[in-house]
Amino acid sequence: QVQLVESGGGLVQAGGSLRLSCAASGRTFSTYGMGWFRRAPGKDREFVATIRWSDSYTYYTDSMKGRLTISRDNAKNTVYLQMNNLKPEDTAVYYCAASSTGWGPLARYDSWGQGTQVTVSS
Repeated sequence: QVQLVESGGGLVQAGGSLRLSCAASGRTFSTYGMGWFRRAPGKDREFVATIRWSDSYTYYTDSMKGRLTISRDNAKNTVYLQMNNLKPEDTAVYYCAASSTGWGPLARYDSWGQGTQVTVSS
């Protein structure tokens, strides 16, 4: 099992930026891919971004493409999500997840963090 702890959320004005962090511990050697998801009030959880652990190949949701960068620091077992030009509709709880079997929006994610709140004011 992998333990995940997100940080970096907060309140930001529209057009601003935030960098979310996800620190992993435990059986991190079994990680195949990691992803970021979000859940807005009253909506289902949706995929945001993913990174393949072996080669850092990335994939993003179309709705935020061009405004996101997902990256990793192997030495720190940490994944980052840089979000730029944030919009009020980006307001949500953002979750980090790890998969031992795949990567991408449809992979089965085994471990989830507790989430970090991102609020974008207009």
